[in-house]
Amino acid sequence: MTASFDPALPVTGPVSGPATGPVTGPVTGLMSTAAIGLNRPHHDGSALYVSTETPRLGEVVSLWLRVPAGATAPGEAPFDAAYVRVLRDGEPHFVTAVRDAERSTEREVWWRAEVDCRNPVTSYRWLLSGGPIGWLWVNGAGIHLRDVPDAANFRIIAADEPLPQWPLDAVVYQVFPDRFARSAAADERETPDWAVEAAWSDPVETRSRAGGSRQLYGGDLDGVAEHLDHIAALGADVVYLTPFFPGRSNHRYDAHTFDAVDPLLGGDAALRRLTDAAHARGIRVLGDFTSNHTGVTHEWFEAARADESAPERAFYFFGPGQEYAAWLGVPSLPKLDHSSPELRRRLFEDPRGVIQRWLGPDGGLDGWRVDVANMTGRHRGADHYHQVARALRSASAAAKPDALVIAEHCHDVSTDLTGDGWHGVMNYAGFTRPVWTWLTSPTNPDAPADFLGQPVRVPRLPGELVADAMIDFTSRIPWATLVRSFTLLGSHDTSRIRTLVGGDLALVRAAAGLLFTMPGTPMVTYGDEIGMRGRFGEDGRRPMPWPAGDGTHGETWDEGLLAAYRDLVGLRRGSVALRRGGLRWVYAAGDALVFLREAPGETALVHVARAAHDPVRIDVRDLLGISDSMVGFGGGGELEAFTLTLGATGPDVSVRIWATGTGGSNGWGGR
Repeated sequence: MTASFDPALPVTGPVSGPATGPVTGPVTGLMSTAAIGLNRPHHDGSALYVSTETPRLGEVVSLWLRVPAGATAPGEAPFDAAYVRVLRDGEPHFVTAVRDAERSTEREVWWRAEVDCRNPVTSYRWLLSGGPIGWLWVNGAGIHLRDVPDAANFRIIAADEPLPQWPLDAVVYQVFPDRFARSAAADERETPDWAVEAAWSDPVETRSRAGGSRQLYGGDLDGVAEHLDHIAALGADVVYLTPFFPGRSNHRYDAHTFDAVDPLLGGDAALRRLTDAAHARGIRVLGDFTSNHTGVTHEWFEAARADESAPERAFYFFGPGQEYAAWLGVPSLPKLDHSSPELRRRLFEDPRGVIQRWLGPDGGLDGWRVDVANMTGRHRGADHYHQVARALRSASAAAKPDALVIAEHCHDVSTDLTGDGWHGVMNYAGFTRPVWTWLTSPTNPDAPADFLGQPVRVPRLPGELVADAMIDFTSRIPWATLVRSFTLLGSHDTSRIRTLVGGDLALVRAAAGLLFTMPGTPMVTYGDEIGMRGRFGEDGRRPMPWPAGDGTHGETWDEGLLAAYRDLVGLRRGSVALRRGGLRWVYAAGDALVFLREAPGETALVHVARAAHDPVRIDVRDLLGISDSMVGFGGGGELEAFTLTLGATGPDVSVRIWATGTGGSNGWGGR
């Protein structure tokens, strides 16, 4: 379906907000999160605003800022000059910007500045002269009428080694091996003494005293390989495996060696069969590594306890006698002490060490997800966190130059992402938590009693607070890191999204709409695409109910939801704006979120509703090239004269995509 407007049609009047009327006042109208955002200066780290995403050290990069032409309110002075305040060797310098005539139109001015990336991380923000009070700062958190700290400055990562590019176009599918699929070979394996054997249709045991993580369903790596067609049909092209090292639990985060694949999963050969089969389909495979701890039965820990003079003794935080530090005090998970040179050698520096070996011919992995990365190397007075992050990334690149390293991190990551460590994080703070607060049902009895580690139920918040949270957390990290971070609606460590929203499949669909349209690398936890349920803990790790089996917990596939997931993944794959575009908020309030993803040559307008809401109206003269528009997913709204009206009668998602550069002679969509 296509729609267009005729520039000769009469103007219906400027539109600044929802049907209830615009936000008023020269300052509040400009600063409000809930106001239409297209009348505000904007910059982000995407290709439309930064000439080179990951320059080399010393390279000069062009930066652009788009600013509404004229005054932002009656009686105000327009912005008449722009500067970039850049930190060079820690010292602030101001670079004068110039008007870019090729990009500027009668409705907006584009300012361009040239910045020398002489440091590994270039920190900068914009300063405008004019406006409501004579000046205006623009940084990652938005616009400011006062000076602000540098925490939310824009950042460019410069390095001589390029960052992996494939994550920007990827869709990740998370697999919990024991619960995803069981091959015929699993029938021949003996159940170990620590495990409680379970049939695929058995309910999961949620009481740890009666089984919990000891319950073993027998899923294995050959089972994953046998179901790659399902993953490929979804449109995912990366499989992320939770740990495959042997342990004494179904989750295997308590490894007793890093030198072998668990025989219960099929052993070393099964991992190689899986990676070979995945690569043949164009699918990458990520492993899961516990850099923070081992299991209490790990060969290193047993050697350390047996002999205080053993080199492995220095691998752990031992106190007097046999006392030792453990992850969150759990005795079965002793913490690793990364001050040990020998530990670092075995993990990172040795080509046959843990990290490099499994990225090489032995495993064929394409990168690592690092478990509880935020705790790694940290214990009381010791803090080797950044050293570990750099070493793990360097080791991964040595084995495979485009290997991806993703850190598990559940809160503010701003001080833990310095540009030379993890490529990205699992973005719980900047995506998962905000989405949960917007979509949760306050009356849902199955809603999590703890909010991703916080001792309160998930609160229900309006759209403006959700957008504020996303902006706050994501503005404090480099754009190159944000777009390589995993966006996720949940994981094996959380409640299922369907359970969170009280079973409402329309809300699950809306959540998926956000997952596949916002910046970042989307990650789908196995079974979410078919509407699986589950509360926090073992209940969220139910076996995948394959149609050929006898079902699990009465779970059935929701084919409509699966089709929506496939359509949204396909939409993302076909759109450079959704994969690599910037993010410009248009409207965020109450039950509606509206934003733009913009890339050179293409724009996507996304509208997600959690419930029926008053119409949101947009002046299409502020949308580059919309005369050549099309609806990519959902309804797309009503376009009349110069007004695009977006509405919803309930939970919904719509995406409207169009080519830019067709509206004016300057190639930037003159209006």
